[in-house]
Amino acid sequence: MSSDFTPSQKDAAQPESRAAGSELIRFDNVTKRFGDNVVLDDLEFSVSAGKHVTLIGPSGSGKTTILRLLMTLLTPDEGTITVDGDYLTHEERGGKLVPAGEKHVREVRKKIGMVFQQFNLFPNMKVLRNITEAPVHVLGLSKDEAEQRARELLELVGLTEHIDKYPLQLSGGQQQRVAIARALAMRPQVLLLDEVTSALDPELVAGVLDVLRDIAHSTDITMLCVTHEMGFARDISDDVLMFNEGKVIESGPPEKMFNDPEHERTREFLSAIL
Repeated sequence: MSSDFTPSQKDAAQPESRAAGSELIRFDNVTKRFGDNVVLDDLEFSVSAGKHVTLIGPSGSGKTTILRLLMTLLTPDEGTITVDGDYLTHEERGGKLVPAGEKHVREVRKKIGMVFQQFNLFPNMKVLRNITEAPVHVLGLSKDEAEQRARELLELVGLTEHIDKYPLQLSGGQQQRVAIARALAMRPQVLLLDEVTSALDPELVAGVLDVLRDIAHSTDITMLCVTHEMGFARDISDDVLMFNEGKVIESGPPEKMFNDPEHERTREFLSAIL
C-alpha cells in the first residue's frame, strides 16, 4: 500500500487536535490483581501526545491489562490513570478523588480507540454501518457526515469495494482493516492496538501492518501497541517498553532496545522471539 494519502483521507484519520509532546496518558502507582496474582505492580509510566509506544514482554507480564484498563474493561485496584489531563476511572468531588460515574467515564473514553485481537465487528451490519454506528450514536454526527468519514477511511485501508459486504464475507485481514477504520472513525486521540495480527493467517499479516505503518507515519495519532511483531515495532515506535512481572524494567528507542538492550531479561526475551 502507498502512504500517499489524499488530504481528505489524512483528515479522516486525524485525531482531535492535541499539542505534540504534551502528556496524554499517565499511570500513577497503578496496581491490578486477579486474586493473588499481581498483574501490574505499582506501575508508573506516561505516553506523550503524538508518540508511538510499543509494549513488549512475555505473556502474563501485564501488557494487555494496560490496554484493558484504558478501555475501562478493567479498573485499577490502586492508583490512578489520566487521559489528556482527566482522570479515567476517578473524578474529583468536594476536593476528594472518588470512583467516577458512568457519564464521566464515557466522556473520557471517547478519547481512546482500540483495535482488538478478535475483530469484534457487528456481524449483522454491513461494513459501512459498522463504521458509522458509533460516530452517529456516540459523537452525534449526522448520517451523511459519518458516511463521508467512513468512505474516506475505507479508502485509506484499501477496502472501498467492500463497503456493502457483511463481515463474514471478508477475510480476517479485511475484517481487521475494517476494525481499524471503525476505531479511527471516532477520531480518538490515542489508538490502542492489542496483538492485532495474532488471529490472522500469516499471509494476511503484512497487509494489516502496512495499513498501520501508513497511519503511524502520516497522521498525528498517538499509538500504544502490544505486539510480538518486532519488525513492525521497530518501524513505527518512538519508544519501546519492556515489561516483566507487571513492571517496566527497561525502555528506550527501538534502535537501542533491539540492538543493545541493557537488562538481561530483555536480552533473553528478544533472543527467544527474534
